[in-house]
Amino acid sequence: MANIVRVGNIVVGDGYPLVIITGPCVVEDRDILFRVATVLSRLQSKYDIPIIFKSSYKKANRTSGDSFMGIGMEDALRLLEEIKNDFGFPLITDVHSEPECAVAAEVVDILQIPAFLCRQTELLQAAGGTGKPVNIKKGQFMAPEKMKYQAEKVLQSGGSGVILTERGTTFGYEDLVVDMRSIPVMQSAGYPVVFDATHSVQVPGGSTGVTGGRPEFIAPLARAAVAAGCDALFIESHPDPPRAKSDAGSQLVLDKLEKIIRDALSVRDALS
Repeated sequence: MANIVRVGNIVVGDGYPLVIITGPCVVEDRDILFRVATVLSRLQSKYDIPIIFKSSYKKANRTSGDSFMGIGMEDALRLLEEIKNDFGFPLITDVHSEPECAVAAEVVDILQIPAFLCRQTELLQAAGGTGKPVNIKKGQFMAPEKMKYQAEKVLQSGGSGVILTERGTTFGYEDLVVDMRSIPVMQSAGYPVVFDATHSVQVPGGSTGVTGGRPEFIAPLARAAVAAGCDALFIESHPDPPRAKSDAGSQLVLDKLEKIIRDALSVRDALS
């Protein structure tokens, strides 16, 4: 049985309701954050679902050096704190270096380790050292069986819990493939597992210098992951993805989020 992890007032894990982790990929401005949060608040009330608000104060891993990285850590965290105070959502955000962990932990409820950084021992230790729960995204290059060692680094450093996220595995040079077996494999190690339905449809940037995506596969992959028993769905959502300053090719149009939530809950109910 998968362990449970408490994130603010939400419990992620076996026997608890499906959690939705969603929001725009990166903090672009106040208007977009509040537009998304307003819709999420309505969906949370309508479907009685736990929602964790996700947006990164910075996107450090970009294909091109000219890509948007953020509005600045201090300003972005201040806006995220407004979302938390006004809507009551627990917050999750990426951290990219050891010094960032303590600063982000003052505002957010769970720290997230990006997939490319999931083996960085000192980063995992710094995140665990804050005492916060940590979500580790499985690297595109990692076997699910090996993620337990990354989780142990966090727990041994004082982290209050670990969640693991499946987000696809590198297939060839410009595509990702999702092996749904990774969900029960990582759960068997004793951790709740999230399925990232938006990064899993990315097409890594090549000659264009921009990462693309196949967003038409978000919905079927999300349904499949719920059927495979995931504890939470991670879905980056944006009012106008083509104009998003990060991951424009893979974020979900905000208007489509309700149907995906409804379908996911139907699949979960059919399994109970």
